[in-house]
Amino acid sequence: MNFLAHIYLSFGDDEIAIGNFIADSIRGNKIDHLPKRVQNGVILHREIDTFTDTHSIPKQSSKRLHKNYSHYSRVIVDIYYDHFLAKNWKNYSDIPLKIFVNDFYDLLEENYKILPDGVQHMMPYMISDNWLYNYSKMEGIDRVLNGMNRRTKNRSKMNFAILDLEEHYAAFEKEFTSFFDELIIFSKQKYISLII
Repeated sequence: MNFLAHIYLSFGDDEIAIGNFIADSIRGNKIDHLPKRVQNGVILHREIDTFTDTHSIPKQSSKRLHKNYSHYSRVIVDIYYDHFLAKNWKNYSDIPLKIFVNDFYDLLEENYKILPDGVQHMMPYMISDNWLYNYSKMEGIDRVLNGMNRRTKNRSKMNFAILDLEEHYAAFEKEFTSFFDELIIFSKQKYISLII
């Protein structure tokens, strides 16, 4: 799953959300310097990723893209799924998306000192371009995919993946909806086990 889903699946717990957000920027078990609850957010993130990577529905979504994007297809699916979460946000939260993401940006700024260097570098761009909110729009997803393609020095061709999303939009959305219901249940159980 991508940024928005990991933040959402922190269930309103600020420290868990920070850990869940920064986990991809932390190598191995180098988390001892972080507050315990932030460490638990990193662990939760990794549990969510393992569940997602081994689940048949995201695999099905990824298979549709594999011919064109090879191993990048899973990354693309994560981005698509964040789009569907943002687009259908009202089905998942009573807090409007704009308020939810602005509160999270505030949380990042309040915890800037404990963020990994890469996240500190990325954060101003994320906030100024309002990545999380703009996932709800096709133009926002197009920008993300173009940015990811640049990061791979144009090897991934992810900039073309917006066309695949448009072509198979209903199928991807159906797969997201089915999968995310299961992921919420799984993540809630893991969250509870970590904070007890």
